[in-house]
Amino acid sequence: MAHPDLASEQAHLDRAYERLEVMRAETEQRLREAFRERGGTFQSYTERDIRVRNALARLERLYVGGEALVFGRIDRQAGALPAGGQEAGGQEAGGPEAGGPEAGGQEAGGRAGEGGSFHIGRLAISDADHEPLVVDWRAPVAEPFYRATGAHPMGLRRRRHFLTEGRRVTDLEDELFSLEGEPAGEAGTSRRLAGPAVLLAALERAHTGRMRDIVATVQSEQDEVIRAPLPGVLVVQGGPGTGKTAVALHRAAYLLYTHRFPLEAQGVLVVGPNPTFLHYIDQVLPSLGETGAEMSTASGLYGAASPVACESAAAARLKGGPRMAKVLRRAVRQRERALRRPATVPYGGTTLTLSPEASEELVRAVKARPGTHNGRRRALEGLLWHHFAAQLEGRAAVDAKALAAELRTRPEVKEMLERMWPLLTPEAFLHDLFGAPPLIQLAGRGLLSPAEQELLYRPRSPSAEEVPWTAADMALLDEAGALLGPLPGRRGPTAQARSYGHVVVDEAQDLTPMELRMVARRARSGSMTVVGDLAQATGPWAPASWEELLAHLPTRRGWKLATLSVSYRAPAEVMALAARALAMALPGATVPEPVRRTGSSPRAVALAPMGDDRAWSELVSRTVSEELQSVADGTVGVLAPDSLVVATGDALGQAGIDYGQVGAHALDARVSVLGLRHAKGLEFDAVVVVEPARIVAEGPQGWRALYVALTRCTRRLAIVHREPLPEPLRDAFPGPSAGG
Repeated sequence: MAHPDLASEQAHLDRAYERLEVMRAETEQRLREAFRERGGTFQSYTERDIRVRNALARLERLYVGGEALVFGRIDRQAGALPAGGQEAGGQEAGGPEAGGPEAGGQEAGGRAGEGGSFHIGRLAISDADHEPLVVDWRAPVAEPFYRATGAHPMGLRRRRHFLTEGRRVTDLEDELFSLEGEPAGEAGTSRRLAGPAVLLAALERAHTGRMRDIVATVQSEQDEVIRAPLPGVLVVQGGPGTGKTAVALHRAAYLLYTHRFPLEAQGVLVVGPNPTFLHYIDQVLPSLGETGAEMSTASGLYGAASPVACESAAAARLKGGPRMAKVLRRAVRQRERALRRPATVPYGGTTLTLSPEASEELVRAVKARPGTHNGRRRALEGLLWHHFAAQLEGRAAVDAKALAAELRTRPEVKEMLERMWPLLTPEAFLHDLFGAPPLIQLAGRGLLSPAEQELLYRPRSPSAEEVPWTAADMALLDEAGALLGPLPGRRGPTAQARSYGHVVVDEAQDLTPMELRMVARRARSGSMTVVGDLAQATGPWAPASWEELLAHLPTRRGWKLATLSVSYRAPAEVMALAARALAMALPGATVPEPVRRTGSSPRAVALAPMGDDRAWSELVSRTVSEELQSVADGTVGVLAPDSLVVATGDALGQAGIDYGQVGAHALDARVSVLGLRHAKGLEFDAVVVVEPARIVAEGPQGWRALYVALTRCTRRLAIVHREPLPEPLRDAFPGPSAGG
């Protein structure tokens, strides 16, 4: 039977969409008027440009695509005030051009402070009289929609969730709160979840290769993270499927809304583990009306060079370690040195001289000054001109400034300065350092062993522009850039690292200490959201605690740990299997609590150990085909150890299965073949894990990598293996298929 309020809610939704179209049309008209303006003063041109930018930004915020505009409603008890005692409001779709709030006061369902109803949606929509039709989900009045529980109803008597298809309301789900604070009915008590039917419907939707926002189904513990204060470092520890990535992105949207000034000008940065992941999440913030955030991998933060080469795991781990910061600092100071022999400069009828002792005095004086290496070069030049001017006293009437104008272009003077204090780019500096064993030995003495010093050596390239940089080099180049500073008068990507008002770091547990330092330099005021799971740390510098990781981040304004404990991704049957891997990866740790069961247990499909490669390929492709059929229009992730990614892809190709493999567009096909490094943060309707024993054997944190692989699915999990399963998994699959 249809809900009795279905028709009235549909009418309200239709009215909101009509008003949204009017708002878009009005904004488009203002944009056209601004474009038609011609002539005028410089100020009028500037004002027109501001109007154009504001109108374009507003149009972006007014676009909701195919997602639901309205997804809920709250009905307050008589006399109840919104969260924080504030009235309903917020910015209407990002606010008008002046940036001021609209949509405040009351709603058709009743006056604020006297009960009343508020529809919750993606953005604020008001009617022609500025009465709110929809309240932005980030506004204070919307907080009880996410936070209210039976024990703490936050003044609500009812919370309603909408099930929608496009612009049509298909069903309603109500949670009723009694005056005693206990919910009436079972909906409010199911695992303490808000809107369980809507939540489960969202979890059952087939995946498309792009992450969807969760604005309609955010749960209480997630909302606490989203609405946490801006200052300081917020660490979000969450196991697989707890929604930590989505929560971090919704937090970015919330902060941009709540702190529009100054964050809109300062910017928000989102750092992800790889390009595949960034492509996977790139539609979440736009779907929430925010397009101003920048996204990058850690290595992509250094914009003047790109990694093009690979190196040994040992070399990559060494370069990622915190000792490299000291090595580079020492190496820079070693380029600030006195002359070994006297230098002379002919001047008029005399010769100006700089002795090694005098040059040592000049260099020592400049080293004692604050600033970057390149920035202090001017100080050295100034001392040099004064030194030469002193030699001319009594013989020529010349001051240091006039002398500088005449001498600074002399080749011998340029050479003198470059020997004492060379101007360096990060690329030239690192190229020189790693290409010269003596320089490595000087910088690494007492810090690095002889074997480690050898790992850093790289034969010199014809020029710094032709160096085959690696991913681990990017953080070193960035560190060098911070030490060296920009070249005088130089503008460009190496001039100065861009800083942001807030930085979101996902999969933070896999960043090396040097990468963490690189990310920390982007946090203008130390405001960061750091998201990850210690149990899923698969990198060479897997931290034992968050304190260990935070040692490399700016915590001067304090830090706070928030934990997400409920898994919305993998069903209970899959999490039970994943718990076996977690027990090996991190003894004593527990998997997050799954919210549902599907009745579909994981399966293991085995090939006899002596089976040939052709039989193995056929088994892999057949299993993938079966999973693809089982999820209808959903997606399948095929996760393999690095050594088998190519062979796995070839097996599918030979069977005629279209698939994506590594890179930004790996998820555009319904089937994706990925190594574990590129599967972080992703999810699929079904997952096929290839050769789990080899996954365990190959990685520096093999059991954690397997834990990641087993927890990527939302519905089904299959394991394909020729090698015997690792023992903890073997017991879960009795019979011949378990051991091969």
